[in-house]
Amino acid sequence: MALLEVKHLRIEYPSRHGVMTAVDDLSFRIARGEILGVVGESGAGKSTIGNAIIDLLSPPGRMSQGEVYLDGKKISGLSQAKMRQLRGRHIGFIFQDPMTSLNPLFTVESQMVETLLANTKLSREQARLKSISLLDAVGIPEPELRIKQYPHQFSGGMRQRVVIAIALSGDPELIIADEPTTALDVSIQDQILTLIRHLCKERNVGCMLVTHDMGVVSNITDRVAVMYRGRLMEIGPTEQVLSTPSHNYTKSLISAVPRSDLKLHRFPLVSYIEDATHMQELDLKRHWLGQRQDQRAFSGPILKVANCDLRFLTKKALLPSQRQYVQALDGVSFEITEGETFGLVGESGSGKSTMARAIAGLYPPDSGKIYFEGIDLTALKNEQARRPLRRQMQMIFQNPYSSLNPRMRVNDIIAEPIIFHRLAQDNAEVRRIVADLLDYVGLGYGAGTKYPHEFSGGQRQRISIARALATRPRLLICDEPTSALDVSVQAQILNLLKDLQYELKLTMLFISHDLPVIRQMCDRVGVMRKGRLMEVAQTEQLFTQAQDPYSRSLIALMPEFKGMSQAGLDIEAATTNDVDGVYYESRTQ
Repeated sequence: MALLEVKHLRIEYPSRHGVMTAVDDLSFRIARGEILGVVGESGAGKSTIGNAIIDLLSPPGRMSQGEVYLDGKKISGLSQAKMRQLRGRHIGFIFQDPMTSLNPLFTVESQMVETLLANTKLSREQARLKSISLLDAVGIPEPELRIKQYPHQFSGGMRQRVVIAIALSGDPELIIADEPTTALDVSIQDQILTLIRHLCKERNVGCMLVTHDMGVVSNITDRVAVMYRGRLMEIGPTEQVLSTPSHNYTKSLISAVPRSDLKLHRFPLVSYIEDATHMQELDLKRHWLGQRQDQRAFSGPILKVANCDLRFLTKKALLPSQRQYVQALDGVSFEITEGETFGLVGESGSGKSTMARAIAGLYPPDSGKIYFEGIDLTALKNEQARRPLRRQMQMIFQNPYSSLNPRMRVNDIIAEPIIFHRLAQDNAEVRRIVADLLDYVGLGYGAGTKYPHEFSGGQRQRISIARALATRPRLLICDEPTSALDVSVQAQILNLLKDLQYELKLTMLFISHDLPVIRQMCDRVGVMRKGRLMEVAQTEQLFTQAQDPYSRSLIALMPEFKGMSQAGLDIEAATTNDVDGVYYESRTQ
């Protein structure tokens, strides 16, 4: 008997414009001890399936057809009270966005203990001790100290680990993991995947793993299901689907996976004819994006970081000697020349995002200097002095959910920096620029009338990129810009950034835990650990002849994608197949 069985599932979202079908006639099974990977593009319905199983569809979403069985018992259509008894105790759910699934007003301890008290018979002290043990198991250092802190005091990767610990706390029979390793570096990702695999194999726990990381799918799953526009294209054993896929859509999707063994000039694309997500190919030198203002001649490095130190208070005390700090940056120094892409890699909590925020002026360093075109940013004490430079430096944040104002329409979100920096003559020009930017990142002008919650995670990240480009910056700080994107949209976004860099001499600081993406994107790479810069090297030199032992260990942990493209079977010619009247092709440019 299957642990989870889904029969003919259909999920709809009615609106005044009609009914949108998110999932159409989906059926699959998950056995005890089995890990089923669910892959597909952003908006394919992957996350919707998990939400429907535990009856957490966002209104007005509804399950209009189908049945869901857990261990032979029907759970679709149960009352809210009975579903609450299933969640946590029998079904653990790892949500995609750790910041919105953790309450910012409560400490991690109170949230973990509350979950354990609701789902187990432990005493409060036993629940506290188990919470500390779970935090240690998912790789959070000093769990006795960190458990007392609030979610905002954790990095994105560490918040994700807290969410995973909470999901595992009730010892569930089934785990639904929605992008569980999105914000995690390769070392912690390896720990988490090992933990999930151990639970499945040793405790006979079933797992539905929703992910866009094909390396994770290749290494951990037993079977894989490929989704496209709410429909199941292909399902089967992982090795068979990835190495010899039967469906042309699966072939095109696999061909877009970034290579970890070879640097290519451009990312292979999954392109769609008559598809709204197709990006425009524009002459950037004639386009509005190419008309940068206020450029001045400068011969040195466009960005220079010299001996930056920054620490955060973790424990308050009346006496300074009793206060405790975490050293986020410890003597970090590097330079970036104009037109270069400089990568930063390292474990979650190593200081990568902190360094990015210090450069952007969000975190003032305790000591050290940061120069932009020879101007000491740390010496600029007022906003009036920093404003011209803020337009030249823009940041794409790691979390597209919290970086977009949920009360503003997309048009207004993108128009805001244009209006603030007075880059347009009138409202008509603002509207034209916003429309161009939305088309350029593959969303289309119609997306501008919607709110952020109406988009998938990958689509929201594209909105963030459009907003960052709106000021025509010279330095783009990319903090995990593709962590929420599937491989096809990731290829489009990264090729877009490559085009911008080539045509406009755009300089990028590129932070990512995805080492294959780093290899494809960056000219040089710096490896960070515990706030220190361990090694800086040319990209190919780092991946083939890393000098620091920590760098070598990171590269060794990089998931190996055992798929069609790595077997030398890349699709070079366009492949076609009729899916709902849509033609698609895979090509390497």
